Amino acid sequence: MEKLYVIYGGEAEEMGRAIMERMDIARDLASLKKENPRICLKPNLVVAQPAQWGATTDPGLVKGVIGYLREHGYNNMAIMESSWVGDDTGKAFELCGYRQIAAEFSLPLVDLKKDRSVACTVDGLKIEICARLLEVDYLINMPVLKAHCQTGLTCALKNLKGCVPDREKRRFHRLGLHKPIACLGKAIRPHLTVVDGIIGDLTYEGGGTPVRMDMVIAGRDPVMVDAYAAELIGYRVAEVEYIGLAECLGVGSAAAGEDSIVYLNRRQAARRDEPALASREVDYLRRWILEKEACSPCYAALIFALRRLKESGQLKKLPPVCIGQGWKERPGELGVGKCTSGCRRHVRGCPPRAGDIVVALQSWLRQ
Repeated sequence: MEKLYVIYGGEAEEMGRAIMERMDIARDLASLKKENPRICLKPNLVVAQPAQWGATTDPGLVKGVIGYLREHGYNNMAIMESSWVGDDTGKAFELCGYRQIAAEFSLPLVDLKKDRSVACTVDGLKIEICARLLEVDYLINMPVLKAHCQTGLTCALKNLKGCVPDREKRRFHRLGLHKPIACLGKAIRPHLTVVDGIIGDLTYEGGGTPVRMDMVIAGRDPVMVDAYAAELIGYRVAEVEYIGLAECLGVGSAAAGEDSIVYLNRRQAARRDEPALASREVDYLRRWILEKEACSPCYAALIFALRRLKESGQLKKLPPVCIGQGWKERPGELGVGKCTSGCRRHVRGCPPRAGDIVVALQSWLRQ
């Protein structure tokens, strides 16, 4: 069975190196039996915004992955990306810190908007794909874990949409996104997905409602990655249609149970302050939180869960929820996370997934 790897913390570069080391990615590359394999790193630079906004891949995480590869003798690398329609990839490379990475490691930045395309057909759907992506030997997909206004989730599979021309991105939307995203995952299945879950976005792939999660997730199966990611932000897998479609196409397995997850660490410090640009949305949701020294992953899971309850019109009926290490062995009514076991009712987990929190809170509201 494939595994997912999870590491918590706030140091992106160190986390990137550690998760690559634990997964022994050098062995994967050696199995290609190529002297100098062509490696592509595909981040999410959907807009020209720094990672603190919650939309783009932390450059420190990319540096950690590159550093690991360099240490193991792999130098034939390129960063490839295409920002969303109407935005400038070159500007995103600059403002997101990637030109500095390119200069430091002497590797190319490839703007896929300027690339030619190659057509392929998956499940009866013809898709145009940027040609440079089809020439690499090893594709490392580096999405950001965030919500999406149309699909619910954008993570591993949807990040590959940056590998098609702008005209194809527009067509994906006309087709309803889900089927073309699933088919694209079949056409260019990444060898490795390293998810930036350090700061994600609460509602929108373009950033603006950032939530600090302080985690990185990695896996070789993009469907499993997305299944796990969906529950982290409060959705059941069935609610994100393209995950099931991709599984049916043989892209991977959506079975992301607890027994398939390898945690590199469990210790988490109390969360740091939210980014200074945290939105009114997050401030509003905080009204339902009684926090005492909460860790970022646990706090973020609760924020995402409260957002789901707000969407369903149930939030205003909910009493305040206890969360954090400061609640250990203290009484309370509702609690989230292992530290609130003293509450009359609490959601287990360290940290729990937002999907589990949503189910528990809805159950309590029905009582």
